[in-house]
Amino acid sequence: MDLSTLIRPNILKLKPYSCARDEFKGEASIFIDANESPFDTGINRYPDPLQKELKAKIATIKNIASDNIFLGNGSDEPIDIIYRVFCEPNIDNVVAIDPTYGMYKVCADINNIEYRNVCLTNEFELQAKEILEKADSHTKVIWLCSPNNPTGNLLNEREITKILESFNGIVVIDEAYIDFSQQESWITKLPNFSNLIVLQTLSKAWGCAALRLGMAFASNDIIQFFNKIKYPYNINILTQQQALIQLSKIDVLKENVAYILNQKEFLAKKLGSISIVEKIYKSDANFLLVKVKNANDTYTYLAQKGIIVRNRNNVTLCGNCLRITIGLAHENEQLIVHLQTFAENN
Repeated sequence: MDLSTLIRPNILKLKPYSCARDEFKGEASIFIDANESPFDTGINRYPDPLQKELKAKIATIKNIASDNIFLGNGSDEPIDIIYRVFCEPNIDNVVAIDPTYGMYKVCADINNIEYRNVCLTNEFELQAKEILEKADSHTKVIWLCSPNNPTGNLLNEREITKILESFNGIVVIDEAYIDFSQQESWITKLPNFSNLIVLQTLSKAWGCAALRLGMAFASNDIIQFFNKIKYPYNINILTQQQALIQLSKIDVLKENVAYILNQKEFLAKKLGSISIVEKIYKSDANFLLVKVKNANDTYTYLAQKGIIVRNRNNVTLCGNCLRITIGLAHENEQLIVHLQTFAENN
């Protein structure tokens, strides 16, 4: 793939901002180059703009080179950067499955890029043929979320491969929930597809939503363009430090994932016995998409009891569906108690 044919011309010519921590690399005892405060507060110095130590840790965990990693302020930053690198406003377009994560369209609208939806099947399956037919010569990016949000299911690997092999643009696979799945990450396929970008996050299985740390994995050529246009110090030092601590707790991650999967099985079984529950969709994530008889009334009742789920009633193919995140055992049990009570009275 000739990446230069996909990059916006102004980005190809862009001379990036050079910050003080980019210009000097090495050890020193006196830093008087960046107009920082000299008083040591622990946070008086600018952070590493390329997060080298943190990337090295992630590289070890993910079995990938640091040069293939971009870190952003949540996954939303790399999502936005993908538009800014590849998509010319008012000219280019992107194609995405529907339903899926809402920020793909929000970022398209912000960047003034046409956003084309392709509906999944009624069982939320991906059809590569329909995706590819929706694309044209101005389609720069195809967005795929797997496991998908809000549906929870993995997209078919063969269909994704067809898209990667047939499409002459960028294919993004968002794996925010991959740690809850038994499927191997698409990161392992990066050497095979130069047009592939994989997104992951610390917000879900790692339990670090408050840190706002997202990860993009791609070829070194793509990552260099991301680094070229990102804000100089996009990941603050406190996030970098705390992320290093959390990434050292792999045993805790495995225990928590096992707990959530166990509770998901428990919750699905209990939900299946409640009369207002019409369908529980297959989930490879840390949530269940559940179809009930009246999603709006059920949501309102639960909210009155202090239990907040996500009402997806107005989302494509998700009529009368609630998205329920797997909580702690006592939280899941309370949910079941209140749903049973609501069902008995309706």
